[in-house]
Amino acid sequence: MKIVRYFLPIFFAFIVIGCTKKKESLNVEVYETSAAGNNLTRIKEFKTGDNVSIIKLNPEEEFQTITGFGGSFTESSAYLLNKLSKKNRNLILEAYFGESGAKYSLTRTHMNSCDFSISNYSYSPVADDIELNHFSIDEDKDDIIPMIKDAMSISKEGFKILSSPWTASPWMKDNNKWVGGKLLPKYYDTWALFFSKYVTAYKEEGIDIWGFTVENEPLGNGNNWESMHYSPDEMTNFVQNYLGPKLEADKHNVKILGYDQNREHLKEWVDSQFKNEETSKYFDGTAVHWYASTYDYFPEELQYAHAKAPNKHIIQSEACVDSEIPKWKDDAWYWKKEATDWGWDWAPEKDKHLHPKYAPVNRYARDIIGCLNNWVDGWVDWNMVLDTQGGPNWFKNWCVAPVIVDPEKDEVYFTPLYYTLAHFSKYIRPGATVIGLENSDKDLMVTSAQNSDGSIVTVLFNEGNVAKNINLNLNNKSIDISINGQAIQTIVIPKS
Repeated sequence: MKIVRYFLPIFFAFIVIGCTKKKESLNVEVYETSAAGNNLTRIKEFKTGDNVSIIKLNPEEEFQTITGFGGSFTESSAYLLNKLSKKNRNLILEAYFGESGAKYSLTRTHMNSCDFSISNYSYSPVADDIELNHFSIDEDKDDIIPMIKDAMSISKEGFKILSSPWTASPWMKDNNKWVGGKLLPKYYDTWALFFSKYVTAYKEEGIDIWGFTVENEPLGNGNNWESMHYSPDEMTNFVQNYLGPKLEADKHNVKILGYDQNREHLKEWVDSQFKNEETSKYFDGTAVHWYASTYDYFPEELQYAHAKAPNKHIIQSEACVDSEIPKWKDDAWYWKKEATDWGWDWAPEKDKHLHPKYAPVNRYARDIIGCLNNWVDGWVDWNMVLDTQGGPNWFKNWCVAPVIVDPEKDEVYFTPLYYTLAHFSKYIRPGATVIGLENSDKDLMVTSAQNSDGSIVTVLFNEGNVAKNINLNLNNKSIDISINGQAIQTIVIPKS
């Protein structure tokens, strides 16, 4: 997508500002989250001044259709919700899925255990059970499934669920371990059957699975927690000859997304998946993660993936600030670059430049806008809820979540990350179309989409410390507004 979002010729600003014919004013609703203390707060009064940033929306220029925004049903999150009072459990689920909340529309969960599980487990624990006669999702029935069902009862428009395995059962792998190793070829049919049985089992619980990623992080995770390795061609072979045909034969209408790891390696994976018509047949798209950098959203790689398969999904399936213990009820911390993630300490020397210290709120806002402006149609956060330690998880891999709870005191903290995600998920709805725009300010990130009801939603991110004056244009109507420094704004233009 070649959306013109940056510097326009200076004369454009003079033409707009100096026009003698007064434009009709745009009717807008503006919501802001800022380091100064706004949390998705409705803003009705704006300061005006010089140095106006000009944004012109071009709804006739259309790009990808939005699949959704949301977070993940992990065992850790579901376990914590079960530790809270009913009042606070409902408060959190309403905040994520209710009409008064973020209205999450695209979610993810794990098949078998993952690092954010309480322990290691598999739905098929019996060795050499080739027909999976002992397959059972009972492990999910105490925590994950009740959380999903409660979310379903709250969500008015519903949400999609993307499921991902971190590993097959150890007995199916060449190292017989939870961590690392590869799927033994003699179990390819069994592993494909596993996906089919999972869809059926969840269906019997009243839960429809929208899609799968074939494997979470197929390049591995440093042999730390559950994983199983594929090369690009090994995954393509499994999907082309085993998983795709099995799901088709069993009449499961579910999406299959390949890859599911960091964007810097995206090219070689889409080259394999979409090599020809035969390899492409069962892939509905590609999933990516953000952990390769704290600030770079890899636009070149995303553009390449879209060009390789223009009609396929690109979905950001996992993101979080990791190797950090979240600060409790300290909003300012989430706006500070010192709250950065693993890369600052642990990235290899060759990748250090990709991991400068970077504020968590900035990272979320920058990445989501960068993704939307480069063909990504869905964006999914990692754990919805964690405790004050950044867990629980069996590997003690502490991370940050948008909602932090203290189960001992039955207290809940909605961090600025929750409000940042809501700026997108609450207002840009599934089926919306990303539209073109022109932006005169290279230091102001902007994206815009038109919802199915005709409303247009524009999200701004001002990373700098200084407030900006903005003139927003649409179809010969305009309005002057302003955005605080260190702030995100969502501007809703109702259908006229």
